Amino acid sequence: MQRSNLFPIAVMLTMLGALCAAPALAQDAAAPAAPAVGGVKGDMLTSIKEAEGELIELAEAMPEAKYAWRPNKEVRSVGEVFMHVAAGNFGIPNFWGVKPPEGFNFATHEGSLTKKADIQKSLKDSFAHMEKALMDTPDADLDKPAEYFGIKGTVRSGYLLLLAHAHEHLGQSIAYARMIGVVPPWTARTQAAMKAAQEKKASGTK
Repeated sequence: MQRSNLFPIAVMLTMLGALCAAPALAQDAAAPAAPAVGGVKGDMLTSIKEAEGELIELAEAMPEAKYAWRPNKEVRSVGEVFMHVAAGNFGIPNFWGVKPPEGFNFATHEGSLTKKADIQKSLKDSFAHMEKALMDTPDADLDKPAEYFGIKGTVRSGYLLLLAHAHEHLGQSIAYARMIGVVPPWTARTQAAMKAAQEKKASGTK
């Protein structure tokens, strides 16, 4: 599933970045609302939605001409990263019995779309699919055994993998955006708000 052996490190760095950005996210009107779900399931969904919201914003902010861009030939392109996340969201729950959409092929989905609008739709639809599956899972069933990619775990650990996967590739997408001169939209909003506040203070406006 991964093209790098640095998955655990990437996840920790991405999650650390998310924690450091927590105050800004809390004040960002565009951040997804916390779901009306309690317990571990609610905590997982909140974190999944944070990654979802920012990935979708980045997918919109990236120019279509840059969707084929990649730092080098050994790694995924901008569009392929978004499609890789979508493939995971659609395909991984199938390991514990959640059927993917009709016609979905785990092995080929990542490279099956190239147009920006199509990729954006696939990304959005994949999160809706995965989140519905999580919410439809009774709490007791989260403890059921599940095996994926040779890992023996539980349904819960499978959804935690999807959570980490979304945040890992969010971090990758942020790095890609910066490399091609795209400021993440939530950062641009924060910077604009800070600039406006500074200008207001400098002018003496109350």
